[in-house]
Amino acid sequence: MELRILGCHSATPKPDEYPTSQALLVKNQWLVIDAGEGMQTQLRRFGIKFGRIKNIFISHLHGDHVYGLFGFLSTLRLLNRQTEMHLYGPPELNELLGQVFKFTQVELTYPLHFHPVSGEGLQLISDNDKFTVHAFPLKHRITTHGFLISEKPEPRKLNMDAIKNHPEIGIWAYNNLKAGKDFVTDDGKVIPNEELTLPPPRPRKYAYCSDTAYLPEIIPYIEEADVLYHEATFAHTDKDLAQMTFHSTARQAAEIARTARVGKLVIGHFSSRYRDLNLLLEEARSVFPQTELAYEGKSVIF
Repeated sequence: MELRILGCHSATPKPDEYPTSQALLVKNQWLVIDAGEGMQTQLRRFGIKFGRIKNIFISHLHGDHVYGLFGFLSTLRLLNRQTEMHLYGPPELNELLGQVFKFTQVELTYPLHFHPVSGEGLQLISDNDKFTVHAFPLKHRITTHGFLISEKPEPRKLNMDAIKNHPEIGIWAYNNLKAGKDFVTDDGKVIPNEELTLPPPRPRKYAYCSDTAYLPEIIPYIEEADVLYHEATFAHTDKDLAQMTFHSTARQAAEIARTARVGKLVIGHFSSRYRDLNLLLEEARSVFPQTELAYEGKSVIF
Protein backbone atom coordinates (compact mmCIF):
# COMPACT_ATOMS: atom_id res chain seq x y z
CA MET A 1 0.00 0.00 0.00
CA GLU A 2 0.96 3.62 -0.47
CA LEU A 3 -0.73 6.48 1.36
CA ARG A 4 -0.43 9.89 -0.28
CA ILE A 5 -1.52 12.92 1.74
CA LEU A 6 -3.27 15.46 -0.51
CA GLY A 7 -4.38 17.74 2.31
CA CYS A 8 -4.18 17.51 6.08
CA HIS A 9 -5.18 20.86 7.57
CA SER A 10 -8.49 21.89 9.06
CA ALA A 11 -11.05 24.24 7.57
CA THR A 12 -9.25 27.15 5.87
CA PRO A 13 -7.01 26.50 2.83
CA LYS A 14 -3.71 28.34 2.45
CA PRO A 15 -1.28 28.46 -0.51
CA ASP A 16 0.54 25.31 0.62
CA GLU A 17 -1.99 23.90 3.09
CA TYR A 18 -5.08 22.05 1.90
CA PRO A 19 -8.12 20.63 3.73
CA THR A 20 -8.38 16.92 4.33
CA SER A 21 -7.99 14.53 1.42
CA GLN A 22 -5.95 11.39 0.83
CA ALA A 23 -5.24 8.89 -1.91
CA LEU A 24 -4.46 5.26 -1.10
CA LEU A 25 -2.90 2.77 -3.50
CA VAL A 26 -4.13 -0.78 -2.88
CA LYS A 27 -3.01 -3.56 -5.23
CA ASN A 28 -2.38 -1.11 -8.08
CA GLN A 29 -5.72 0.69 -7.66
CA TRP A 30 -6.02 4.20 -6.25
CA LEU A 31 -8.92 5.20 -4.06
CA VAL A 32 -9.66 8.61 -2.54
CA ILE A 33 -10.61 9.21 1.08
CA ASP A 34 -12.32 12.55 1.72
CA ALA A 35 -12.24 15.37 -0.81
CA GLY A 36 -11.37 18.72 0.66
CA GLU A 37 -11.11 21.79 -1.55
CA GLY A 38 -8.29 21.48 -4.11
CA MET A 39 -8.29 17.69 -4.12
CA GLN A 40 -8.12 17.29 -7.90
CA THR A 41 -5.31 19.86 -8.16
CA GLN A 42 -3.33 17.85 -5.63
CA LEU A 43 -3.95 14.61 -7.50
CA ARG A 44 -2.41 16.17 -10.60
CA ARG A 45 0.46 17.65 -8.61
CA PHE A 46 1.47 14.24 -7.30
CA GLY A 47 0.96 12.34 -10.54
CA ILE A 48 -2.09 10.27 -9.63
CA LYS A 49 -4.05 9.59 -12.79
CA PHE A 50 -7.78 10.24 -12.53
CA GLY A 51 -8.57 7.15 -14.57
CA ARG A 52 -7.06 4.85 -11.92
CA ILE A 53 -9.53 6.07 -9.28
CA LYS A 54 -12.65 3.93 -9.05
CA ASN A 55 -13.73 4.48 -5.43
CA ILE A 56 -14.22 7.60 -3.29
CA PHE A 57 -15.03 7.48 0.42
CA ILE A 58 -16.44 10.53 2.22
CA SER A 59 -16.37 10.46 6.02
CA HIS A 60 -18.85 13.29 6.65
CA LEU A 61 -20.35 16.39 5.07
CA HIS A 62 -18.36 19.21 6.61
CA GLY A 63 -17.04 21.39 3.80
CA ASP A 64 -13.35 20.80 4.46
CA HIS A 65 -13.93 17.12 3.67
CA VAL A 66 -16.29 17.34 0.70
CA TYR A 67 -16.06 20.63 -1.23
CA GLY A 68 -13.49 19.21 -3.65
CA LEU A 69 -15.74 16.33 -4.67
CA PHE A 70 -18.14 18.26 -6.90
CA GLY A 71 -15.43 19.77 -9.08
CA PHE A 72 -13.63 16.45 -9.42
CA LEU A 73 -16.72 14.55 -10.56
CA SER A 74 -17.50 17.35 -13.02
CA THR A 75 -13.95 17.30 -14.40
CA LEU A 76 -14.26 13.57 -15.11
CA ARG A 77 -17.22 14.45 -17.32
CA LEU A 78 -15.16 17.02 -19.21
CA LEU A 79 -12.53 14.30 -19.75
CA ASN A 80 -15.28 12.08 -21.20
CA ARG A 81 -14.78 9.39 -18.61
CA GLN A 82 -16.74 6.22 -19.36
CA THR A 83 -15.59 3.96 -16.51
CA GLU A 84 -17.95 3.71 -13.56
CA MET A 85 -17.21 5.43 -10.25
CA HIS A 86 -18.29 4.21 -6.82
CA LEU A 87 -18.98 6.85 -4.17
CA TYR A 88 -19.51 6.05 -0.48
CA GLY A 89 -20.73 8.56 2.07
CA PRO A 90 -23.59 9.81 4.26
CA PRO A 91 -27.05 9.29 2.73
CA GLU A 92 -27.55 13.06 2.41
CA LEU A 93 -24.59 13.28 0.04
CA ASN A 94 -26.60 11.77 -2.79
CA GLU A 95 -29.25 14.49 -2.46
CA LEU A 96 -26.57 17.17 -2.26
CA LEU A 97 -24.92 15.89 -5.44
CA GLY A 98 -28.24 15.89 -7.23
CA GLN A 99 -28.82 19.54 -6.38
CA VAL A 100 -25.30 20.60 -7.37
CA PHE A 101 -25.51 18.81 -10.72
CA LYS A 102 -29.00 20.18 -11.34
CA PHE A 103 -28.15 23.83 -10.81
CA THR A 104 -24.73 23.63 -12.51
CA GLN A 105 -26.25 21.70 -15.44
CA VAL A 106 -23.81 18.80 -15.18
CA GLU A 107 -24.68 15.56 -16.95
CA LEU A 108 -22.15 12.84 -16.21
CA THR A 109 -20.70 10.74 -19.03
CA TYR A 110 -20.04 7.78 -16.73
CA PRO A 111 -22.07 5.69 -14.26
CA LEU A 112 -21.84 7.05 -10.72
CA HIS A 113 -22.92 4.48 -8.14
CA PHE A 114 -23.73 5.94 -4.74
CA HIS A 115 -23.49 3.74 -1.64
CA PRO A 116 -24.95 5.26 1.57
CA VAL A 117 -22.92 4.78 4.74
CA SER A 118 -24.81 4.83 8.02
CA GLY A 119 -25.38 2.73 11.11
CA GLU A 120 -23.40 1.50 14.09
CA GLY A 121 -20.57 -0.96 14.57
CA LEU A 122 -18.10 -2.23 12.01
CA GLN A 123 -19.85 -2.72 8.67
CA LEU A 124 -18.62 -3.99 5.33
CA ILE A 125 -19.34 -1.37 2.66
CA SER A 126 -17.09 -2.46 -0.24
CA ASP A 127 -15.75 -5.85 -1.28
CA ASN A 128 -13.86 -6.64 -4.47
CA ASP A 129 -11.13 -9.05 -5.52
CA LYS A 130 -8.37 -6.75 -4.26
CA PHE A 131 -9.53 -5.33 -0.94
CA THR A 132 -12.38 -4.77 1.48
CA VAL A 133 -13.52 -1.54 3.12
CA HIS A 134 -15.32 -1.41 6.45
CA ALA A 135 -16.89 1.70 7.98
CA PHE A 136 -17.29 2.46 11.67
CA PRO A 137 -18.92 5.41 13.48
CA LEU A 138 -16.90 8.25 14.97
CA LYS A 139 -17.98 10.96 17.41
CA HIS A 140 -18.29 14.36 15.78
CA ARG A 141 -20.80 17.20 15.50
CA ILE A 142 -22.52 15.48 12.58
CA THR A 143 -22.68 11.84 11.51
CA THR A 144 -19.12 10.77 10.69
CA HIS A 145 -17.50 7.44 9.85
CA GLY A 146 -13.97 6.15 9.79
CA PHE A 147 -12.75 3.54 7.31
CA LEU A 148 -10.67 0.37 7.51
CA ILE A 149 -9.14 -0.73 4.20
CA SER A 150 -7.80 -4.30 4.19
CA GLU A 151 -6.02 -6.19 1.44
CA LYS A 152 -7.45 -9.53 0.37
CA PRO A 153 -5.10 -12.43 1.23
CA GLU A 154 -2.86 -13.53 -1.62
CA PRO A 155 -2.62 -17.20 -2.69
CA ARG A 156 -0.01 -19.37 -1.00
CA LYS A 157 3.39 -19.49 -2.69
CA LEU A 158 4.60 -22.67 -4.36
CA ASN A 159 7.68 -24.23 -2.73
CA MET A 160 9.25 -25.51 -5.93
CA ASP A 161 12.17 -27.19 -4.11
CA ALA A 162 9.68 -29.34 -2.19
CA ILE A 163 7.47 -29.97 -5.22
CA LYS A 164 10.45 -31.32 -7.21
CA ASN A 165 10.66 -34.19 -4.72
CA HIS A 166 7.25 -35.37 -5.89
CA PRO A 167 7.28 -36.02 -9.67
CA GLU A 168 3.59 -36.94 -9.59
CA ILE A 169 2.69 -33.29 -8.86
CA GLY A 170 2.05 -31.70 -12.24
CA ILE A 171 1.39 -28.13 -13.27
CA TRP A 172 -2.30 -28.98 -13.28
CA ALA A 173 -2.20 -29.17 -9.45
CA TYR A 174 -0.59 -25.80 -8.85
CA ASN A 175 -3.80 -23.76 -8.54
CA ASN A 176 -5.18 -26.16 -5.93
CA LEU A 177 -1.95 -25.92 -3.97
CA LYS A 178 -2.05 -22.12 -4.10
CA ALA A 179 -5.61 -22.30 -2.78
CA GLY A 180 -4.37 -24.23 0.25
CA LYS A 181 -5.47 -27.74 -0.71
CA ASP A 182 -3.46 -30.85 0.13
CA PHE A 183 -2.17 -33.09 -2.67
CA VAL A 184 -3.46 -36.66 -2.85
CA THR A 185 -1.35 -39.18 -4.78
CA ASP A 186 -2.82 -41.94 -6.95
CA ASP A 187 -2.32 -44.46 -4.13
CA GLY A 188 -4.22 -42.25 -1.65
CA LYS A 189 -1.27 -40.73 0.23
CA VAL A 190 -1.94 -37.18 1.42
CA ILE A 191 0.89 -34.67 1.16
CA PRO A 192 0.01 -31.70 3.42
CA ASN A 193 -0.20 -28.35 1.72
CA GLU A 194 2.23 -26.84 4.25
CA GLU A 195 4.97 -29.12 2.92
CA LEU A 196 4.49 -27.93 -0.65
CA THR A 197 3.80 -24.22 -0.26
CA LEU A 198 4.93 -21.16 1.63
CA PRO A 199 2.63 -18.72 3.40
CA PRO A 200 1.81 -15.50 1.50
CA PRO A 201 2.66 -12.07 2.92
CA ARG A 202 0.35 -10.89 5.70
CA PRO A 203 -2.42 -8.72 4.24
CA ARG A 204 -1.95 -5.05 5.10
CA LYS A 205 -4.51 -2.79 6.74
CA TYR A 206 -4.98 0.97 6.78
CA ALA A 207 -7.26 2.70 9.27
CA TYR A 208 -8.57 6.22 8.71
CA CYS A 209 -10.11 8.17 11.58
CA SER A 210 -11.52 11.44 10.36
CA ASP A 211 -12.86 14.21 12.62
CA THR A 212 -13.70 12.75 15.99
CA ALA A 213 -13.62 13.33 19.71
CA TYR A 214 -11.52 10.91 21.75
CA LEU A 215 -13.29 7.59 21.21
CA PRO A 216 -11.67 4.43 22.66
CA GLU A 217 -14.65 2.41 21.39
CA ILE A 218 -13.06 2.32 17.92
CA ILE A 219 -10.00 0.40 19.13
CA PRO A 220 -11.38 -3.11 18.39
CA TYR A 221 -12.05 -2.02 14.80
CA ILE A 222 -8.53 -0.78 14.05
CA GLU A 223 -6.37 -3.15 16.11
CA GLU A 224 -2.99 -3.99 14.56
CA ALA A 225 -3.51 -1.84 11.49
CA ASP A 226 -0.21 -1.28 9.70
CA VAL A 227 -0.88 2.46 9.52
CA LEU A 228 -3.44 4.56 11.38
CA TYR A 229 -4.33 8.10 10.36
CA HIS A 230 -6.01 9.90 13.25
CA GLU A 231 -6.98 13.54 13.47
CA ALA A 232 -5.02 15.60 16.02
CA THR A 233 -6.54 19.03 15.70
CA PHE A 234 -5.34 20.35 19.05
CA ALA A 235 -2.54 20.09 21.58
CA HIS A 236 -3.52 18.57 24.90
CA THR A 237 -3.29 21.95 26.60
CA ASP A 238 -6.40 22.78 24.55
CA LYS A 239 -8.23 19.56 25.42
CA ASP A 240 -11.29 21.50 26.62
CA LEU A 241 -11.58 23.13 23.21
CA ALA A 242 -11.13 19.73 21.57
CA GLN A 243 -13.93 18.29 23.68
CA MET A 244 -16.23 21.21 22.93
CA THR A 245 -15.69 20.94 19.15
CA PHE A 246 -15.68 17.10 19.06
CA HIS A 247 -12.04 16.86 17.99
CA SER A 248 -9.00 15.07 19.41
CA THR A 249 -5.65 16.13 20.80
CA ALA A 250 -2.33 14.74 19.61
CA ARG A 251 -1.95 12.86 22.90
CA GLN A 252 -5.37 11.30 22.58
CA ALA A 253 -4.63 10.15 19.02
CA ALA A 254 -1.41 8.56 20.29
CA GLU A 255 -3.26 6.82 23.13
CA ILE A 256 -5.63 5.28 20.57
CA ALA A 257 -2.64 4.12 18.48
CA ARG A 258 -0.81 2.64 21.46
CA THR A 259 -3.82 0.74 22.78
CA ALA A 260 -4.72 -0.53 19.30
CA ARG A 261 -1.12 -1.71 18.76
CA VAL A 262 -0.88 -0.23 15.28
CA GLY A 263 2.38 -0.19 13.37
CA LYS A 264 2.53 3.53 12.66
CA LEU A 265 0.46 6.62 13.49
CA VAL A 266 0.08 9.58 11.12
CA ILE A 267 -1.58 12.63 12.66
CA GLY A 268 -3.28 15.45 10.77
CA HIS A 269 -6.21 17.89 10.55
CA PHE A 270 -4.14 20.51 12.33
CA SER A 271 -5.66 23.72 13.69
CA SER A 272 -4.14 26.86 12.18
CA ARG A 273 -3.46 28.16 15.71
CA TYR A 274 -0.25 26.06 15.84
CA ARG A 275 2.54 27.58 13.78
CA ASP A 276 5.03 24.90 14.89
CA LEU A 277 3.50 21.46 14.38
CA ASN A 278 6.45 19.84 16.13
CA LEU A 279 4.58 20.66 19.33
CA LEU A 280 1.88 18.18 18.30
CA LEU A 281 4.43 15.65 17.05
CA GLU A 282 6.41 15.66 20.29
CA GLU A 283 3.24 15.37 22.33
CA ALA A 284 2.12 12.31 20.37
CA ARG A 285 5.56 10.69 20.36
CA SER A 286 5.75 10.93 24.15
CA VAL A 287 2.91 8.37 24.15
CA PHE A 288 3.47 6.52 20.86
CA PRO A 289 7.00 6.92 19.42
CA GLN A 290 6.05 5.60 15.96
CA THR A 291 4.18 8.81 15.13
CA GLU A 292 4.67 10.98 12.04
CA LEU A 293 3.21 14.31 10.97
CA ALA A 294 1.08 14.47 7.86
CA TYR A 295 1.96 17.12 5.27
CA GLU A 296 0.88 17.81 1.72
CA GLY A 297 2.61 15.34 -0.58
CA LYS A 298 3.76 13.00 2.16
CA SER A 299 4.02 9.38 0.98
CA VAL A 300 3.83 6.44 3.37
CA ILE A 301 4.65 3.07 1.82
CA PHE A 302 3.89 -0.05 3.83
